[in-house]
Amino acid sequence: MKFLPLVLANLGRHKRRTFLTIASVALALFLFASLRTVVTTLERAAQFGSARRLVMTNATGFVLPLPLSYANRINAAKGISRVTWANWFGGKYGDNQRFFAQFAVDPKSYLEVYPEIVLPEDQKQAFLRERSSAIVGRRLLDLFGWRLGQDVTIQGTIYPGDWTFTIRGVYTPSDPVINDDMMLFHHAYLEERQGRPGLAGWYVLEIDDANSAAPVAKTLDDQFRNSSSPTKTGTEQAFNASFATMWGNVSLLMGTIGMAVVFAILLVTANAMMMSARERTGEVAVLKTIGFSDGALFGMVMLEAAVIALTGALLGLGGAKLLYRATNFNAAGFLPGFDVTGTTLLLGGTVALLLMLASGLVPAVRAARLPVVQALRRVE
Repeated sequence: MKFLPLVLANLGRHKRRTFLTIASVALALFLFASLRTVVTTLERAAQFGSARRLVMTNATGFVLPLPLSYANRINAAKGISRVTWANWFGGKYGDNQRFFAQFAVDPKSYLEVYPEIVLPEDQKQAFLRERSSAIVGRRLLDLFGWRLGQDVTIQGTIYPGDWTFTIRGVYTPSDPVINDDMMLFHHAYLEERQGRPGLAGWYVLEIDDANSAAPVAKTLDDQFRNSSSPTKTGTEQAFNASFATMWGNVSLLMGTIGMAVVFAILLVTANAMMMSARERTGEVAVLKTIGFSDGALFGMVMLEAAVIALTGALLGLGGAKLLYRATNFNAAGFLPGFDVTGTTLLLGGTVALLLMLASGLVPAVRAARLPVVQALRRVE
């Protein structure tokens, strides 16, 4: 590191160019981290699901409901320990600038089947007691300034009218894959307001043995096969994965178009770094003349490339990590648990290392091998 002051002096000679070069590296790696985090978040969401939970939907189509009378028959089936159900509500709040999901659920059984939804006991009991109450994720309090005990009015879309709920609980998910900006309210309240009791959007079943998921699912589907509402039952993981596919092949999109943009920025940056090194051929000659060895010159050029690449990596990758964690970013509820992983940081660091080698190795070798007489001819 004895040459570091000289390297920093060289970089400070053209401050604007050095700043723009580092900024280009930072931007490229920030985009790399962001795009890859979209992919890893979707993959993690598709893999989420307890091995002991099954999801039952209408075999004709997910949007079609199932009779609520199925609950007793499902609960009586062999291998089932708990059953709960839910409905998508799909309402709007305020000016509808910020979407969040609302679900009508059977509160007691739903919280039992999903222990990942962590709720203080006093708030849980208040929610269970009051039919028109709701629980919300903590993010919604931050977004809208809500508070416990406040009445919130949701404008119905699928279910017309204004629906007022009293916030009785604020949950915190123990798994970041679960949205922290949902609203859950009583399914009985939905039925009461609609005057159409007896319909569930889907069922979630907790089974005794995870290894029996396939035979239990087949037995249940066979039981309802000839009914007016046949069922389709599968693992919760498969159910979540089917929603991930609705985004299309996002992984391919991010991996091709997105990475092409990143690669183009890195190419321009590498070219700028190599040109900067080539401009100092005369300086290399002077340094060789006053006694700098070939190895020292090689190390100086590589160190300069390393300072630019690694500073850009620190700003780009570190900025992405801190920004998304500080803002609790989740793309308006569609990408819960959005966070730059350690693997992404490691890959980004590898990209920065490759950039350092690609931009510094050729000029460094050239500087080390350049004959003094030939170099001095370029000195003005």
